Amino acid sequence: MIELENNTTLTVNISLLESISDTLTQKEIELIITSNDEIKRINAEHRKIDEATDVLSFPYEDMPMSPLGSIVISEDFVREKAVELDHSTSDELALLFIHGLLHILGYDHEVDSGEMREKEKSIIELFSLPKSLIVRTQG
Repeated sequence: MIELENNTTLTVNISLLESISDTLTQKEIELIITSNDEIKRINAEHRKIDEATDVLSFPYEDMPMSPLGSIVISEDFVREKAVELDHSTSDELALLFIHGLLHILGYDHEVDSGEMREKEKSIIELFSLPKSLIVRTQG
């Protein structure tokens, strides 16, 4: 289940995101869609990086009945990348959601041996989505 907080005008295909989520976890996930200004503030506060980014992931402590974590996505990045790569904002949002969810689940493409990339690729293929964030940046 996804607890959505959409602070933007972006249309969210929640049923697609819930289907993606259900393939990976039965735990609740908080999803926040926000502006570049807000994600920049969150990034500076939590990661000490004073710039906007596309997606941030915050896993919660694993306890019974607790949500898995929070994913924060920038509406601005979603819209920009969707135009740049000629696909829908719904597809771009789904790609960023998958990326953030895998990070919450413990995957880390910056230190692993390709496991996150392979997992992301398989989910993207399952849902017939365009190329992923990792494939775009590493492939």
